Amino acid sequence: MDIFGVLSLFGGLAMFLFGMDIMGKGLERQAGNKLQLLLEKLTANPLKGFLLGLGVTAVIQSSSATTVMVVGFVNAGIMELRQAVGIIMGANVGTTVTAWILSLSGISGDSFIMQFLKPSSFTPFLALIGIILFMAAKSDKKKNIGSILLGFAVLMFGMDQMSAAVAPLTDVPEFTRLFTLFTNPLLGILAGAALTAVIQSSSASVGVLQALSVTGAITYGNAIPIIMGQNIGTCITAVLSSIGANKSAKRAAAVHLYFNVIGVIVFMVIFYIARAAIGFDFISEPVTKMGIAEVHTLFNIFATAVMLPFSGLLVKLAKMTVKDKSEKANDTIILDERFFAVPAVAVNQGELLAVKMSKTAREAIENAISLIKNYDDSKVKNIETLEEEVDRYEDVLGTYLVKLSNKDMSDTDSRRISRILHTIGDFERISDHAVNIKKAAQEMNSKGIAFSSEARIELTVLEEAIRSIVAVSVESFDRNDVELSKKVEPLEQVVNDLTRTIKNRHVERLKNGSCTIELGFVLSDLINNYERIADHCSNIAVAIIEVSRGSFDTHEYLTGLKDRDEEFIKLYNEYKRTYALS
Repeated sequence: MDIFGVLSLFGGLAMFLFGMDIMGKGLERQAGNKLQLLLEKLTANPLKGFLLGLGVTAVIQSSSATTVMVVGFVNAGIMELRQAVGIIMGANVGTTVTAWILSLSGISGDSFIMQFLKPSSFTPFLALIGIILFMAAKSDKKKNIGSILLGFAVLMFGMDQMSAAVAPLTDVPEFTRLFTLFTNPLLGILAGAALTAVIQSSSASVGVLQALSVTGAITYGNAIPIIMGQNIGTCITAVLSSIGANKSAKRAAAVHLYFNVIGVIVFMVIFYIARAAIGFDFISEPVTKMGIAEVHTLFNIFATAVMLPFSGLLVKLAKMTVKDKSEKANDTIILDERFFAVPAVAVNQGELLAVKMSKTAREAIENAISLIKNYDDSKVKNIETLEEEVDRYEDVLGTYLVKLSNKDMSDTDSRRISRILHTIGDFERISDHAVNIKKAAQEMNSKGIAFSSEARIELTVLEEAIRSIVAVSVESFDRNDVELSKKVEPLEQVVNDLTRTIKNRHVERLKNGSCTIELGFVLSDLINNYERIADHCSNIAVAIIEVSRGSFDTHEYLTGLKDRDEEFIKLYNEYKRTYALS
């Protein structure tokens, strides 16, 4: 092989890996948050977990991505270790689909059907459709399908390029002698593991082996240990992913490693005992692309059949390896950067924490409002704790989502991130206003002062409106409900009317001496905080509506809404009757 052959080989390898990456990302985006929904619907049944792991991996064409997700779910407490075992086993079988797809390039025959089944025949057609969809389509779904087809086409072109580049090596004695080293099973396993650890994809390393098989220098005796090593090498991704994770996540990575190591040992022992006893004539025959796919699949099915009944023992072994130790509970751990491998899942995790943040802010407001009528020291402390939690949520969410926004993702997921980033600041300010309301209640309690009956009645109406607008805002954010969000702005207008009226009535009470200046300051602070809370709820609702439209022109939306929207006027009048002052 001359220098041009070497360049052709590495160029083909680059195209192959790039195509696999593009196809995998397209499949992940197309699957979207369905992956998380599938993986979370688990029971303790290892067989169900196995089938789900197989299905998800067959769809996204990456056992590494599935396993990393599992490690992240276990780390976040979403999934128990015993549930993860079946998925990991299923992922190993699911990843063999790639090898079967790649083996199509080894099909031979003169009939039209056999010729059509060869990737070199239909791949150009797929590439043409893919580029049209990718460049011309506007919807995420069609663009994702285009990237999948393009990725597959590039992958297969790279495979053909590699095969053509290494074909001349058939006549190179040194290359043939190189593979005689791998008649030693241990060396073959180490070589396969090393190659896969570097590429971090068993599917890719098996594809490289399939490309080399066209030289005829690789026999089944050489290939089988290498394939065994490739299954062990793929564990490196999960092991690296578990660094810095909690003990449960480390145990999930250990289960993946033990499953493959023990499976390889058992398979190789049985294989070589059977070979010694009855002999295998095929062992010295050149391996084909389809033969590699068959061995890869056979091993993973065998390992699963042997290990699945003993999944409980794998869990115990992992627990023996990774000892128990005290770990501080941290509910923000669900924002695991391991999920960046599948951005749709990472966005889901961000939404889960953002919803928890919104509900925490609402709880703080509810407690703060209740203090005005019934002071309680325990609630005072709880409001401070809730406000600190909301602050922490805002910090970690902002950092996480900004990092995530740099990843390759669909427009839909990008909008989901935008919705969260546009609203978490308002939820944080709502919790700050809860603290301000709490301070007003503390002042009234420490000074032993109370509002007049008229002021108390008026505040009660305003507080009910505030409770309602916060509840609607949180629920619309939780459900990402645009129609429900449209109910916020009319209520915010009613709150503005109430605060203006209460302020005017307060001035009249000051004039006739039925209210003191001291209480007036407290009342003014409360009204201002309630008004600001309603403003932040308006911001949240508008963000939900505008992001869903793919824009963020809040001024134009609000201006047009109050002047022309019949639904707004209708809701405004309904709220005005509901929260009317006597």
